[in-house]
Amino acid sequence: MFEILHFRDSDKILKQKKMVNDVKETLQYIDDVLSGSLYKGELFRQALDEMGWRHNGTLNILEGRRYMYKGFKKDVAIEGNFSAYEFILEGLLRLQIGYDKGLLETGILLLTSKRSEKSPYGNTSKMVKEEIDMLYPTISMPVSIALFDLDDPEMFDDEGGDENGGISVSTDEQEEA
Repeated sequence: MFEILHFRDSDKILKQKKMVNDVKETLQYIDDVLSGSLYKGELFRQALDEMGWRHNGTLNILEGRRYMYKGFKKDVAIEGNFSAYEFILEGLLRLQIGYDKGLLETGILLLTSKRSEKSPYGNTSKMVKEEIDMLYPTISMPVSIALFDLDDPEMFDDEGGDENGGISVSTDEQEEA
């Protein structure tokens, strides 16, 4: 499940570029692929590739450097990280650099909506709105932020095996292999 928040008319830019459905379909596909998965980084890149976000335009943020956007299409960049909400600062900075250099018109930042249970701040979408306001004028670009509530991966502990995760294999089975 995900929620998308638009700031500084980013939704109007996506509408003007006729990308509203493309973005919604991409976010839904990412949600489907990553929900319950263990290795989100590689699956995230594959999902963006399958949705056409990794072969249009350039992914480079700075010429001559290896800093790259996760996805790029029609002057819209996608950045994201599902490990920590705190990536909001790095993700916004990466998008702002491209915006300031004229490489993109808007950006989409994908983040986890999960935070520590000890967090004294309210819900995540309220916190995003407050942080976007606090970061102005440093972060001044039109941006959309998608907050994902991805299921945790299923870990199977009841399959048997020893303390190292190994299982017994009979001599007959070993000879067949």
